[in-house]
Amino acid sequence: MVLDVVIAFFAVMLAALSVYGASGLTGLYLPEGPSLLLVASEFALVMALMHAFVGLYRPHRLAAGAVVRRTVFAVACGGAVSYGLWAVTTYSKVADELIFGSLLYLLAGILLLRGVARIVRALAEAPRVLIVGTGPEAVSVAQDLAAAHHFRREVVGMYPGSHCDAAGASMAGVAPVLDAPLGLADLVDRHRVNEVIVAVREQRGGGVPMNELLACRIRGVRVLDLAAYYERARSEVRIDSLKASWLVYGDGFVQGPLRQAAKRSFDIVSSVLLLLLASPVMLLAMLAIRLDSPGPVLYRQERVGLGGRSFMCIKFRSMRTDAEKDGVARWATKNDSRVTRVGAFIRKTRIDELPQLISVLKGEMSMVGPRPERPSFVAQLREQIPFYDLRHSVKPGVTGWAQVRYSYGASVEDARRKHQYDLYYVKHNSLFLDMLVLLETVSVVLFREGQ
Repeated sequence: MVLDVVIAFFAVMLAALSVYGASGLTGLYLPEGPSLLLVASEFALVMALMHAFVGLYRPHRLAAGAVVRRTVFAVACGGAVSYGLWAVTTYSKVADELIFGSLLYLLAGILLLRGVARIVRALAEAPRVLIVGTGPEAVSVAQDLAAAHHFRREVVGMYPGSHCDAAGASMAGVAPVLDAPLGLADLVDRHRVNEVIVAVREQRGGGVPMNELLACRIRGVRVLDLAAYYERARSEVRIDSLKASWLVYGDGFVQGPLRQAAKRSFDIVSSVLLLLLASPVMLLAMLAIRLDSPGPVLYRQERVGLGGRSFMCIKFRSMRTDAEKDGVARWATKNDSRVTRVGAFIRKTRIDELPQLISVLKGEMSMVGPRPERPSFVAQLREQIPFYDLRHSVKPGVTGWAQVRYSYGASVEDARRKHQYDLYYVKHNSLFLDMLVLLETVSVVLFREGQ
């Protein structure tokens, strides 16, 4: 994103130089007064946002055709927005004279950047990783690294601890099992290892060579346990490798007054702005729901919020009024038969979530946070998912880290996976992460990713 901002900024600079020449620019000002720095900054910001909105900065791999289509779409939309912005903030002549050249230089810069990045990535050596352990956790880490795109690593092998069964890993065939008698530190030197991942769940009783791991760490080799690996590589906190001591003594989980004040201010400003922008869409949705099926336009449902306290969550009604006529709470499923025709559309486009902006203004919800669940589901999930109540240490959100990083889910196992992403958000929550989630939410809505 930073590189794209730089390219877009200098694209305007080059366009101005081409149109006016060096003699036509007075310092960094265009003819008739507007600042070239302001014009270029506006263009760079718009283009970066458009690239983010179409999901070009998300960690998932996109096919080459999808990247090209999304890039062209982002540049076209960004060009139109920039043209209008220049016409309003400077004067229309600048927009007419600079937009075409700026877009040409931008596309050339993007092609050059992507091409060089692909070549560098192909030629550069990936960090070399040694996995301590040969059990199911170690095999899972090796498979995860082999499939990873944004967290590229080369697995040199697995090192069996004293309690590890090397036969299972050898049969899996994901990575070679290295000779244990050589010692971990010697293997790290021989294979030029940059990183050691300890994929052993039970580390007591001598199963992990702590002295040798310390020797590796002193030599500058990074050492990660399972929890740290998944947090860094997958942006989630795995509860199956999590201990209460890690939560108590580790970093993160900060909810100070300054953070709360910043988050509340961000919620008020963003919710008011979105309510103003979305009001025509909300009026059309209300009319469509009323014409499509009998029943109220709004749907109120009890949800669990901050500190485990209940509140009434407001949404546009997307299901029939008899969806739960027997009084039993059910998971919403994909292609749910209870969903109305209009309901299916407003669910896919997330229009049904817009009334929750009122809850954000009231302080019951936040723009970003874990999705609030119904009390009956919370009681069930609390019994089955460790550390589930940690998600209630922050306000629930209209959108969240789990919603932009995990696909549609309607089961306890899906709730477990989403909870791991929610834990990551609770641990690392910040204004920057909130803004990142909102940017990715646009991509999720446009391309129907996540839920």
